This record gives sequence, C-alpha cells and structure tokens, in this order.
Amino acid sequence: MHFYFAPMEGITGYIYRNAYHDFFTEADKYFTPFLTPHTKRSFNSRERNDLLPEHNLDMYVVPQILTKSGEDVGMIAEKLAEFGYTEININAGCPSGTVVSKGRGAGLLADLRALDSFLDTLFTCTSAAVSIKTRIGMESREEFPDILNIYNTYPFRELIIHPRVRKDYYNNTPDLEMFAYAAAHSSIPLVYNGDIVSIDSYERICREFPDIHAIMLGRGILKNPGLIGELQGKPPISRDVLFAFHNRLLEDYRQEMSGDKNVLFKMKELWSYLGYSLPGAERTLKKIRKSSRLEEYTATVAELFS
Repeated sequence: MHFYFAPMEGITGYIYRNAYHDFFTEADKYFTPFLTPHTKRSFNSRERNDLLPEHNLDMYVVPQILTKSGEDVGMIAEKLAEFGYTEININAGCPSGTVVSKGRGAGLLADLRALDSFLDTLFTCTSAAVSIKTRIGMESREEFPDILNIYNTYPFRELIIHPRVRKDYYNNTPDLEMFAYAAAHSSIPLVYNGDIVSIDSYERICREFPDIHAIMLGRGILKNPGLIGELQGKPPISRDVLFAFHNRLLEDYRQEMSGDKNVLFKMKELWSYLGYSLPGAERTLKKIRKSSRLEEYTATVAELFS
C-alpha cells in the first residue's frame, strides 16, 4: 500500500512537511495546500517558498490547484514545470462556502456540463500528469455515477475519492457504498481518503477494497504523526520524539515568520490536532490554548512533556 499525505490549508506547508519527513515514516506523496492561479503575476513569496525544490528535498511533492478554469491550470502547470513538477492535482473537494460559491473545489460538481468543459480544456492545455481529489456530489450521493462517468472520459493518473458530499463537510461517516461503486466502475486507479485515523479504520478499508493501491491520510496524521509507521507495523512514537518534532517546528516557524504572535497562532493551530496524541492532558492543553505570549506557551509545552 502507498500512503499519501493530504494537503491541509495553513498547516502542511514546506516547514511542516520537512519536519514530518525527518522525524516520522515518510509518505509516498505529499500534496501541497492548494494554489489558486493568478492572472497577472507569478507565485507570491509564500507559494514560491512552498514550491522551491530546495525546500522539498527527497520528497515526492504534488502541487494541488484550486480553480474552475482549464486555461488557468495550463498556465500554472507551465510555471510549476520550471520548478521540476511533472504531476499536478485538481481540488474538486474543498467544501468551504467561499470556495464553492465561486464554482471551485466541490463547487465544480454543481454543474456537470461545466465540469466536463473544464476537464476537456484542462487536458488540452497541459501535458502534466493530472490527478483529481473529489467528493461524491454536492447534495446527494445519487449525483456520483454521473460525476464518475465524466471522470472516466479523461486520462487521470489517479482518482482520489473522499466519499462525502459537500453538504457533509467533515461530518457524518464516509459513504463506503459509493466508494464501492467507484471501485466497480472506475477506469482510473483509485485512492481512498476519509477518516483513516487508526489501525482498525485502515484495516477495514483494506478488507473492503483490496484492489486499491493507495490511501490518502490527512487529519489522522496531524493527530498522530506516527500513524503511517503504525499502519506498517512500527511501534507508536514516543513522547520524546513528539516533543523533538514540536521543537523543530517551533524553531523553523520562528526563523520563517515575523513576530511571536504569528508563530504562537501557528503552533496553537497545530495543537488542535496534536492534542489527540496526549490523552489525559486536557488541563495543560487548555493552558496552551490560552497562552498569550510565546514564552508562556513554551513553558506550558515543556510542562506538558516533562
């Protein structure tokens, strides 16, 4: 089985990817937080830093693109090729209201004629390998067969399915019946994504879908960075390793970002996931969330790991 690290906007940039890659079992592919094409300029400094080859050494990184314009995909794929990227991923799954209202992300699924036209133009405008990460519909699972018929028309490298509809956001449970439909009817290699957070949840997917070649993990890795290792039979990570990983991230963010408040916000965001790795520490985690100064934060984290 291959393991892919899902993109998480604001979290899984190159600093996180590098720290993760150095401390834990590596992923077979890392997907960048989405890039939105710009019509009048190239990449901004944040995007450029995330894409620079020297910031992604020894990792297979796939840039994800958020757009509804096939021409824009061709434009950004050409720029990405200058950095050495030969594979791109299309975001057809983001459920955010501001994204969907512009017809992007999961909003691509609202108009199947427009989706078909978008993909037709996309494959005309780029020679890059293309995968797509998708939900199974906007409102209803009954939308998915028609969506899949469109996908099957095009030469995607992989079809990554998060089997929820857009209105679910990340609630309810993944629709494994619709993923089974995809397994039976897709002409594209499938990747499963959704709620793999433990050995049990992983083994269930492997039992039900023995022919899939890859699993994409997102929140499960953020909650437990040792998850891929555990799925491969390795022991759980130690608190010492988790503390060292945290300190590496803190130092790298301090080097990259201006102002302690920005660093503090970034680290608190991380703890909204990482706290799951330390059950029974709710009181100290609350102190971390309430920290108003970086010095207070670092002292509280040291207390947590002592």
